[in-house]
Amino acid sequence: MELQRHPVVVTCLLSCFLALGISVPDPRKREELIKLEASMRIGGHLRLSPEEQQVDAQLRKLMQEEMARTDFPPALHFFKARPLIRRSPIYSLLQKMPKGAALHVHDFAMVDVEWLVRNVTYRSHCYMCFTDNHSVRFSFSSGLPKPRLNCSAWTLLEQLRAQTVNVTDLDNGIMSKLTLWTEEDPEIVYPSQDVVWERFEQAFLATFGLVTYAPVFKDYVREGLSQFYRDNVMYVEVRALLPETYELDGSTNSKEWTVKTFQETTRQFVEEHPDFFGARVIATFHRGANVSLVTLAVQEAMKLQAEFPETMAGFDLVGREDTGSPLWLFREALSLPAAQGFNLPYFFHAGETDHEGTEVDQNMLDALLFNTSRIGHGFALLRHPLAKKLSRMNGVAIEVCPISNQVLKLVKDLRNHPAAVLMSEGHPLVISSDDPSMFGASGLSDDFYEAFVGFGGLGNNLGSLKELAMNSIRYSSLPPNLQEKCMSMWQTKWNSFVTENLQGTQAEL
Repeated sequence: MELQRHPVVVTCLLSCFLALGISVPDPRKREELIKLEASMRIGGHLRLSPEEQQVDAQLRKLMQEEMARTDFPPALHFFKARPLIRRSPIYSLLQKMPKGAALHVHDFAMVDVEWLVRNVTYRSHCYMCFTDNHSVRFSFSSGLPKPRLNCSAWTLLEQLRAQTVNVTDLDNGIMSKLTLWTEEDPEIVYPSQDVVWERFEQAFLATFGLVTYAPVFKDYVREGLSQFYRDNVMYVEVRALLPETYELDGSTNSKEWTVKTFQETTRQFVEEHPDFFGARVIATFHRGANVSLVTLAVQEAMKLQAEFPETMAGFDLVGREDTGSPLWLFREALSLPAAQGFNLPYFFHAGETDHEGTEVDQNMLDALLFNTSRIGHGFALLRHPLAKKLSRMNGVAIEVCPISNQVLKLVKDLRNHPAAVLMSEGHPLVISSDDPSMFGASGLSDDFYEAFVGFGGLGNNLGSLKELAMNSIRYSSLPPNLQEKCMSMWQTKWNSFVTENLQGTQAEL
């Protein structure tokens, strides 16, 4: 809500200036200012139906109780807060709430690690080795895999489990290599960004050999969609490396096979779950690569999008921003689609940093120069007023991932997250979960809790949740006609959610 578009704002401000000489300001003017400021928040301009107002009144009571807690979850590290969050009545409500879409999720971190260990590593022909830096690697093979550099000899997991007295401990140990989650004090386990990012990247590498096995890849995509569906998410946009998958005999499948498999698996899932809208892929490449490789990646993304226009949404560069190259280094590669008259939408990670003034700190402005459709994270946006203004003016939403930003040590207390300001200003943003399996989080409910409770407290209401869910569809990569269809499906779900909660409240009374 821009000031120049609202004469009422100007009138109120003038009234305040005129009242400067008055010892006791007019309380009516004060009330007008409070209401006006509240209307600027995300969801503040929405008019709730009588039924929604009743649910909102109950939600406000729950929020007051939550705010009174001495162990306030958003002020704690998520690994400590999760048990408290899961017992919260607000969390229970958010689990049931139709949250729309998850627009920032990475392919190798969307499925709970327990499924990977209990399901995938128990399949035949699964080998594991231990790396020199205390991680693990996996490979499915009809025979002993080739030796791997900096890794121990391969061990067939089926035989290892047969020789192990306590298989549960073994499985828990494997799970710990696939996630950042820890029962220990996370501040001690991860004392710095360097330490947590190293463990983060090793966990991805450990997952790689499991997920890229072709038979697993199909099941993995389906399980990922299923887990988000169970968390009342109806549409997902996946940041995907689109790796070449491999077969038991060591042969490999192309990236086209990967996209086609994702597409077919999604279609089948939608057929079986007609109230799930679908999923699309944002092709990604590591930002630590050189210009030549990024150029090839952009060209490959163009080719895949031309071949799979319904499934391919666009392109992004991923990896730790602080240690990667700035977007500007790849300007020629990123200019290729436009130079060739090809529309390849960008969805750039940018501003996932607290290194103010560095080269990568300019990534948000560069992302906007390349007409990015959304900005991934945008944690540094408040330090870039021009980028902030441009993103708002052009409707470029910020993909806010609260738990990821906290676990990766950009912010300690989520009440101090920059997105709290963005929400209060009604800036275009969506809530997503980034890498839920790495953080021990749900598909989207945990991040919605942290955003709703931590970013605004009693300043938020049911309207805030409603607009955040609507934003996730409004700022998706779906074309307008499909956005309209998706929004209609979501509205039906939302109406049922309101009715069910209203009935539940009346039953309690």
